[in-house]
Amino acid sequence: MLPSVERISVSPVFIGRGSEMAALTQALQRADGGQPQVLLIGGEAGVGKTRLLEEFQHAAEARGASVAVGGCLEIGAEGLPYAPFATVLRRLHRGELGPGLELAAVGRESSLARLLPDMLPDMSDAPAESHDEYARARLFDHTAQLFEQLTAERTLVLAVEDLHWSDRSTRELFAFLVRTLHRARLVLLGTYRTDDLHRRHPVRPYLAELERLRTVQRLELPRLAQREVARQLAGILSPSRPSAELVQKIFRRSEGNPFFVEELAVSHQQGCSTGLTDSLRDLLLVRMEALPEETQTMLRVLAAGGSRVEHGLLAAVLESAGVLDEDELIDALRTAVGANIIQPTSDGDGYRFRHALVREAVSDDLMPGECTRINRRYAMALEADPPLVSADQRSARLAGYWYCAHDAARAVPAVLNAGREARRRNAFAEQLRMLDRALELWDDVPDEVRATLRDYDRADESYPSCSCDHDDCGADCGAIQLIDLLAEATVAARLSGETDRGLRYTKRALRLLDEQRTPERAAWFRLARARALRYDRGSRPHEDLQGALELLEGRKPSAVLAELLHRQAADGMLSAPRREHLDTARRAAEIAEQVGATSVLLHARLTLGVLHCAFGELETGAALLAEVQEQAEASDDMDLRSRVYTNLSSHHELQGRSRRAIEVARTGLAVIRANGMAGYAGTIILGNLAEPLISLGELDEAAQLLAEEPDWSGQRAHRDFMERLRGEIAYLRGDLVTATEHLAEARRPGTVWQPQKYLPVTLLAMRIAAAQGRYADARAELLTLLEAGRAEGHDRSWWALLATAAGVEADARHLPTMAAGRAEILARIREVAAGLAQGVPLYEGWSAVLTAELARAEGTAGVADWRRAADALSQLECPFPRDLALLRLAEAYAATGEKAAASAAARESAALACRHGDQLMQRELRSLAERARLSLDAAASEAGPEPDDTFQDAFHLTPRERDVLKLLALGRTNRQIAEELFISPKTASVHVSNILAKLEVTGRGEAAAVAHRLRLVPAG
Repeated sequence: MLPSVERISVSPVFIGRGSEMAALTQALQRADGGQPQVLLIGGEAGVGKTRLLEEFQHAAEARGASVAVGGCLEIGAEGLPYAPFATVLRRLHRGELGPGLELAAVGRESSLARLLPDMLPDMSDAPAESHDEYARARLFDHTAQLFEQLTAERTLVLAVEDLHWSDRSTRELFAFLVRTLHRARLVLLGTYRTDDLHRRHPVRPYLAELERLRTVQRLELPRLAQREVARQLAGILSPSRPSAELVQKIFRRSEGNPFFVEELAVSHQQGCSTGLTDSLRDLLLVRMEALPEETQTMLRVLAAGGSRVEHGLLAAVLESAGVLDEDELIDALRTAVGANIIQPTSDGDGYRFRHALVREAVSDDLMPGECTRINRRYAMALEADPPLVSADQRSARLAGYWYCAHDAARAVPAVLNAGREARRRNAFAEQLRMLDRALELWDDVPDEVRATLRDYDRADESYPSCSCDHDDCGADCGAIQLIDLLAEATVAARLSGETDRGLRYTKRALRLLDEQRTPERAAWFRLARARALRYDRGSRPHEDLQGALELLEGRKPSAVLAELLHRQAADGMLSAPRREHLDTARRAAEIAEQVGATSVLLHARLTLGVLHCAFGELETGAALLAEVQEQAEASDDMDLRSRVYTNLSSHHELQGRSRRAIEVARTGLAVIRANGMAGYAGTIILGNLAEPLISLGELDEAAQLLAEEPDWSGQRAHRDFMERLRGEIAYLRGDLVTATEHLAEARRPGTVWQPQKYLPVTLLAMRIAAAQGRYADARAELLTLLEAGRAEGHDRSWWALLATAAGVEADARHLPTMAAGRAEILARIREVAAGLAQGVPLYEGWSAVLTAELARAEGTAGVADWRRAADALSQLECPFPRDLALLRLAEAYAATGEKAAASAAARESAALACRHGDQLMQRELRSLAERARLSLDAAASEAGPEPDDTFQDAFHLTPRERDVLKLLALGRTNRQIAEELFISPKTASVHVSNILAKLEVTGRGEAAAVAHRLRLVPAG
């Protein structure tokens, strides 16, 4: 029976290789012009040479070229000379070029018999070919002539695959064609495996010699980047979408080799998520098994040593095992390097497998006891002679060897030491891996060894140092306990973005703790759990915060209490800030200073500064932010520094200082990535960089940044932020379908619904709805927000929302379905606006736009309203919303008949909209220019007044009458036509009368029908 679901391993989507396909396509174009092209395509096995060739074949055939592919044979190749050329010609003969091939071979049959022994019908009558010293030269020359004649009428693409297996005769014929064909419409391709070309391989000098020729182009296919692997997996696993974790795991194991990606995807589909499938392991091991036994032994030891092993360390391990002496080791290494299984490291100090999966296959093939014994020898050799490994790797390597040797007593001290060093380098993910190993082995560590584990350098200063939490503690609390490891692992999980793992640690710790005896530690773990859960909808982090505060009621001030108070203030800052949050943050800072918790103090002051800014107290807030930034830069607290960059960049963008926001976010992104914080703060700082880029119209750079985001794990809580920004880019580019898709992703269930998130998302939803003419939906978005009440501290978003809502009401002013409730909506907009801050130039500009939009919604807006709005926004860096104000100003001027002023305002608006990349606004400006007869071309305007419309169609309709007819066909009244075309109702009536007469109809409905039937107006 066939399986119910077919599993595919080859991605149906061709991934990457854009530059290589471009090079091949350009070569084909040059060949079409009579310039023969030669391309040599190299790459390791599985990197996609054949797939690239297949895709190019389809493209070439679509352009009318004939393509034939032949391959060199691995087995018996020297006994089958010219095998790929014989295959090529046989395929050409069996295709549409068959008759032409037979005709071109006339007169050359005897020499071509070596390539065409069974395809020319008259070969039996051809004179026998003499085997003198010139026979080979005749064969080469006649083959070249054959291809020249075949390419006289069409372009020919000939490909020879696997040149690394080629025989000498094939190579020489290939080179002869390259050197002698100068006028043929021919593309000659050759592919080869770079990993099969060992130092003495005959193809290495051959390729180098060919590359010296001017007509030869050499392409080396690199492995795929992680985002390309993600796309490949999406194609293979469709319709299911691979998770970021699966993409990262397969990319790490495959190292971007497309074939290995496919095999690992199949392994995943078959449920083999940890190891390798038997077929893939056999494929990887087959070349190693052909090597001498001494070389295989060395490779097994090398594989157990890690991704790279220093020569001295490898020699020490093999010598301690009594397996290979120094000379034997050199011979084994030379054999393995020559076979392209391993290669020297870039520093020349050691060796590594050419591909990680080969090492993994060799390592998996080791017997369990064999692997344990080899790792113990590595650990003992390194302990005996530490300089065998560089100092920066020593602790981690030693910890890894003892862990794999399954010696808990020696492994746990080693992994704890390695964890400390990883954290000092801000390598939090590596620290977490070490702590996980310590937790795994903890129960197997003898008590006497545990008692020696002391002075663990804690990552969180608020974590209580004593497990009993009593003032009169007389116990020896210096030794590390299991609860201490769980605390360190919790912090490392948070800083590396591993939220779920952090929750597991806190859950385990709270089960172990007695909250009455150890209230401070219990409060600390409750706080840690609340921090992990604060972005998870459906969770109750506030219950944990409240419970932690209750545990500390009536107790002495502590760093834990200060951190709890700060977290309350910070959560309020992110959701619905109130004045009491200022007091809470201030109290947290005072307690932190009192107990000497410097990090908590700076975090609390940072939150305090942001809260002051949120309440419009910009001078006080800015001073605090600058002070904390200076102190953060001098500290090694990466958590604090990431918060500073995140909040400062957001603060500048909210105040309309987009260029400054970009500078801060760029610096922050670089620092966060360099210090291993991408999983914790990388997503939001990337968004904070993309957002001001969008504001300034740098859409391509913003889109590229957002496309890079899946390359490293970011907080899931901020994925809606990324989707909203992608939606804004699509909206500005006029792609409303894609914008709607991103909007839906931003609103997926589970998204955190904080005002800083849902206000911009709602604004995007309103703009999309308005652009699609769904005014009722746009109004409903606003009503939903108003029902929930206005959260303080988010004034920029509210100004934009209210102005957009008023614009929706103005655009829908003539729609009967929108008339009901309009007055109430406008009144509520005014009521909310009355409570917003106006102390920032951007806010004052939005306030002027809102005032003008409200007047437009009521039919009273004039030039003065929009002039005031445009002037209020004139000093801002961002094109929007000034381009909107200028568009409305142009409309107002056009309505008063001031065409010159209207054209000037429209041109200025168009320039800003172009700078912003706003395709929808540019489209609206073009429509305005067409309806109001404005000029968007400054040169044309300076040349003089526009000429009268003289164009007449078969019905003698003037261009203006065609404009009127279009609106008439849409059912507009004379007054509505007048408003849209900026003419008087009387003039509109005259135009309608003229149209009815010219079309020889009696009514508006009949005129509309004629217009549609005869396509006198656009179908849409």
